[in-house]
Amino acid sequence: MAASVRRCAVAWLVPAAGLLALLTGPGALGKRSEVTVLTDGTWRQLLQGEWMIEFYAPWCPACQNLQPEWEKFAEWGEDLEINIAKVDVTEQPGLSGRFVITALPTIYHCKDGEFRRYQGQRTKNDFISFISDQEWKSVEPVSSWFGPCSVLMSSMSALFQLSMWIRNCHNYFTENVGMPVWGSYAIFALATLFSGLILGLIMVFLADCLCPSKRHRPQQHHYQKKLAPESARLLKKLDEEQEADEEDLSDDEAEDKELADRNSSTNASDL
Repeated sequence: MAASVRRCAVAWLVPAAGLLALLTGPGALGKRSEVTVLTDGTWRQLLQGEWMIEFYAPWCPACQNLQPEWEKFAEWGEDLEINIAKVDVTEQPGLSGRFVITALPTIYHCKDGEFRRYQGQRTKNDFISFISDQEWKSVEPVSSWFGPCSVLMSSMSALFQLSMWIRNCHNYFTENVGMPVWGSYAIFALATLFSGLILGLIMVFLADCLCPSKRHRPQQHHYQKKLAPESARLLKKLDEEQEADEEDLSDDEAEDKELADRNSSTNASDL
């Protein structure tokens, strides 16, 4: 009797435990977020397919107000066949520079590598209409010169990453090492001067290699072609004839001058 009671209790406990797991599991709290978090290393997946990307900062009040609407919009991503992503500009300064983020939050639409900036209302329904009605087609795409894949924006991204690295180093020197602020500034000033000196030397060296000065320029010898014996004799003969003509011309000029002197002296005596 006791054994049958235990079997009945176990038979009731197993379904009850399963039901409790369903009620308290992730499904009971709503749909799991489908927002993709992008970084400097993964942003190139935007170049394939259709995306909506939000650039935000945790401290920004407008970004905080947008987050619930963005999460709700992400639940429609599968139905709209679009990927939803977000970028924390405080953690990814390179992407902030690559996309020239000057205001928060900033939202971009991307379709097969073509980027457009979203300027509409920031509600779930407006986002859905922007995609389902293809309102993005009426928005002028970002020029290829200023696109995130361009050389200009890649350089801007590197500059932003460098600035963040300098800031982290400054915080490390002042907070962890205990260095005074002026000491950290002095280190960066010396590093800037030293790097500028090295860069200047490299540029001077390259300029001297490409365009050497006249002092160091090697003497240029005229290339003399080896002539055939007949050609050499012909040229020699022409040179001799030219010299003879010059001598004859000099003799004629001397005779003319002498005759002119005689005529002038005769005229003077007659007078």
